[in-house]
Amino acid sequence: MGKIIFYEGHNSQGRHWECSSDCVDTFRHFNCCNSIRVSGGHWVAYEKPYYMGYQYILSSGDYPDYNCWMGFNNCIRSCQMFPPYRGSYRMKIYNSPDMMGHTMEFTDDCPSVYERFHYRDIYSCNVMEGYWIFYEHPNYRGRQYFLRPGEYRACGDWGCHNPIVGSFRRMRTLM
Repeated sequence: MGKIIFYEGHNSQGRHWECSSDCVDTFRHFNCCNSIRVSGGHWVAYEKPYYMGYQYILSSGDYPDYNCWMGFNNCIRSCQMFPPYRGSYRMKIYNSPDMMGHTMEFTDDCPSVYERFHYRDIYSCNVMEGYWIFYEHPNYRGRQYFLRPGEYRACGDWGCHNPIVGSFRRMRTLM
């Protein structure tokens, strides 16, 4: 079973709250989040309630301040645990909304979308197998977007406001 602990202070100090399941609104449990400890499972933490806003993908370990999880601020308002996955990875990306236009299929990580394909705009995608993470910038930096299997007909479906993707990789879990 997985567990995530949110701390109001840096370096796992101060008031804290432990969570072992999805939570749509953490507001009643803590005011701000300056550090996190994941002691089991893999999690997606969100800046806003109901799994909205910036997304942060967290695996087991200590995160002494929000910069360590690539956070933009100390606000975490919802979280979800995702199950371990051992299967194949397969995803199709499209350069137009509604899964139209030019398409490419992937089974592996891509550290730089632009260097590999000479464009960065991904308007829609179909995640057929596995969990994937889109990053705003190359080399897995910047805003993160967690994608479960399913169809994403527009970039807003994965929580993004524009179609620019700098890199992406498979979310692999250790068993």
